[in-house]
Amino acid sequence: MSARVYNRVALIGLGLIASSMAHAMRWKGLAGEIVGHAKSAESRETALEIGICDRVCDTAAEAVAGADLVVLAVPVGAMGAIAAEIAPHLAPGATVTDVGSVKQAVIEAVAPHMPAHAHFIPGHPLAGTEHSGPRSGFATLFVNRWWLLTPQDGADPQAVDRLTRLCQGMGANVETMDAQHHDLVLAVTSHTPHLIAYTMVGVADHLRRVTESEIIKYSAAGFRDFTRIAASDPVMWRDVFLTNKDATLDILGRFTEELFVLQRAIRMGDGALLHDYFTRTRAIRRGIIEAGQDTAAPDFGRGAPPVPKA
Repeated sequence: MSARVYNRVALIGLGLIASSMAHAMRWKGLAGEIVGHAKSAESRETALEIGICDRVCDTAAEAVAGADLVVLAVPVGAMGAIAAEIAPHLAPGATVTDVGSVKQAVIEAVAPHMPAHAHFIPGHPLAGTEHSGPRSGFATLFVNRWWLLTPQDGADPQAVDRLTRLCQGMGANVETMDAQHHDLVLAVTSHTPHLIAYTMVGVADHLRRVTESEIIKYSAAGFRDFTRIAASDPVMWRDVFLTNKDATLDILGRFTEELFVLQRAIRMGDGALLHDYFTRTRAIRRGIIEAGQDTAAPDFGRGAPPVPKA
């Protein structure tokens, strides 16, 4: 029995997520043909060179022609313009999805352009690394990760089921969710932590100018992992914060309140409060490991450095 879910998939944007989808679909035989488009000529050439696409087109309109699945894998701020460009060229019955980290803003930008003969099913794979570009993708990126779909009222159940089967075929766990709830949840689990990481690294950069190279030279594991998060694509994260503004500001306000509580405990020497607080937050880490979303291996799963030969 064939594992193929779609005959032709058009990837608009060829960065980490799209290239990983291409690798995963080839690995599992989920797509007949993979067509790609990227704004950058360099990315288009690279995609052909490394074979993640069967064909690469100079325009998004050309890429979506005849595709039964179109994946918008561009920054959130660019999705409206792309949707307007491809809309007249979508095949009857085609599904259009996206991989943006914000959902309500994407729906507002894309949905008005969608023709009646196409199915728009917003989506968001909760997977990624700090790397970007066509060469950054790998086939197992989505294995045991969550892929959230936020279909609108009246979405075609068969189209949703078909997209679900594709995501599951790439190894993901799939769940549907209301778009506004998605944006609030992601403000807690992704957007605000990224903003805090950017801020902490920014503070350290300021101090580094005072202490020369010490901040980098003596980076401990905590700061090192902040820098990993803060190395993420600046265009993508700029758009995330501008389009999920309300939810992010809400969570930042709550974070500030919690920070004041801890500041007061430290100032007053309230060890009992600090111990209780850290005990509760430690339990969340255990829950993430038990859910299979990270490893309990030391050093956040990184192997120990090789022992030098004598």
